[in-house]
Amino acid sequence: MIHFYLNGKYKQLTDLNPNTTVLEYLRLHERQTDTKEGCGSGDCGACTIMAQRLPTSGADASDAPFYTLNSCITLLSLMDGHHLMTAAYIADNPEYHPERALLHPAQQAMVECHGSQCGFCTPGFVMTLASTYENHRLQVAKGTVTDDLSYDDIVASISGNLCRCTGYRPIIEAGLAMSAIGKQRDSDQIAAKDLSIHLATDAMASSNQQHKQHSSSTTANNLIEPALTQDSRKLFIPQSIDELNQVLATHPKATIWAGGTDLGLSVTQHLVDHDVIVQLSAIDELKSWSLQTLNVNTDEQSKGDSEVQSLVLGAGMSYKSMLPALEQYFPEFANLFERIASPQIRNMGTIGGNVANASPIGDLPPILLALDAHIHLRHCAAVDSVADNTNANNVHSSQASCIDEIIPLSEFFLDYKKTKLRAGSYVVALHIPLMQDHQHLYIHKISKRYEDDISACLLAARLDLSADGMTIQDAKFGLGGMAAIPLLAAKCQQALIGQAVNVASFEQAAQMLPNDVSPMTDVRASREYRMHVMQRLIIKCGKQLVADVQMVDA
Repeated sequence: MIHFYLNGKYKQLTDLNPNTTVLEYLRLHERQTDTKEGCGSGDCGACTIMAQRLPTSGADASDAPFYTLNSCITLLSLMDGHHLMTAAYIADNPEYHPERALLHPAQQAMVECHGSQCGFCTPGFVMTLASTYENHRLQVAKGTVTDDLSYDDIVASISGNLCRCTGYRPIIEAGLAMSAIGKQRDSDQIAAKDLSIHLATDAMASSNQQHKQHSSSTTANNLIEPALTQDSRKLFIPQSIDELNQVLATHPKATIWAGGTDLGLSVTQHLVDHDVIVQLSAIDELKSWSLQTLNVNTDEQSKGDSEVQSLVLGAGMSYKSMLPALEQYFPEFANLFERIASPQIRNMGTIGGNVANASPIGDLPPILLALDAHIHLRHCAAVDSVADNTNANNVHSSQASCIDEIIPLSEFFLDYKKTKLRAGSYVVALHIPLMQDHQHLYIHKISKRYEDDISACLLAARLDLSADGMTIQDAKFGLGGMAAIPLLAAKCQQALIGQAVNVASFEQAAQMLPNDVSPMTDVRASREYRMHVMQRLIIKCGKQLVADVQMVDA
């Protein structure tokens, strides 16, 4: 069973195709046609809706931020325990009469600033602006911010929404006008609609309690039941690592679904109907980070092991949730995030999914390779299911037998879309050794658009200097978009070791790049372009390093 609120109304479902997206459910099942379908691939934002994770029993709903998502590629089951809101709901209009409606400040601002022409993309823009407004209002109420939303705030928020005819100037003006509209209403003592649905939390808490009791009963009976079933298709939402291990032991060939920001395209673009889906959204153990000591193999000459302090990111952490940790320990890495996908995608996409997807143009793997990251894999044994005469969909909890391994990420990618994952395997976490004072990290992404675009190529360079800062002790160049898999430029790296910190050293190293990789040609760039740009980026990293060293010396 999945349960959620849609525009303030409680929903509970068991009989539904697990491949059903939020957009499909809204338009075909609920006739909520105010949400539009544009590209069907999470790129244009026309289908954007707003969601809020509902609090557990006794928690304050105001502590849960609002966030946006692309409903076209998001499975409905991922909204279990959420409140979904569409553009038709956020206005205070109980009688559904246009002349009596009190529009949300985002809607009112779009009207007053003439932010809509054809109107097709307007609901998506409205939901993005409304989410930005509501989260800002929560921060103001808590005293964490005092300033109004800025131009940069609005531009960043709508970077995942494409306008086809209006132009962005009036839309940005609408975003900037929201705060003034809200303040004027507060001054006039006009009560705004509370989108945090405080009145619904008691009902959800009761439902959560019933769900926990059902889960306890399920565990006691050694059974794990699917949350959704229809015909032969089923979807499991394990509530813990143990339950995940058990489900994968029984269904080793199941499709593992985290955020699904790329996997969702298999449903919307390739019309794949996944038979068994195992969804990771409820497993809190995969959504946390910590600092741990990692034993790693040192270079071949020393033939030893070394302990390093590492940032461990759970595979289920979304881009948005892991950003604070990266800002603290890897600020250069965090700075790239505004150029990775869109806010809607960053709200849903996970680090484990991005790495396991093994895309040659994924943004994270080249950076993780340059940082000598390790990947924690778990392989669950594919054992025979125990017969169950009452329900063939059930999973018996005594079936899990798992093997863990932590390997360098450089050993994980085997060939195009092929990794060391096998049937019944999943990614537990990524271990990233912390940067030391003598190490420098530089990251450069090349794409046709600055924001919300896929890389044509990406270079991540980690450069280790000697104690006096005059010699390069080690170098790592992570390459993306240059081959069938993300990889390290071994020959370029070797050419830099022991060299002086000057631009000439990097110019010589760049000449070794053709010995490391033969780039591909596709719709984004030719092989000649990729080779030339990547060589220039290597030299650019050298210039940045020289400048940084000179700054320290000064």
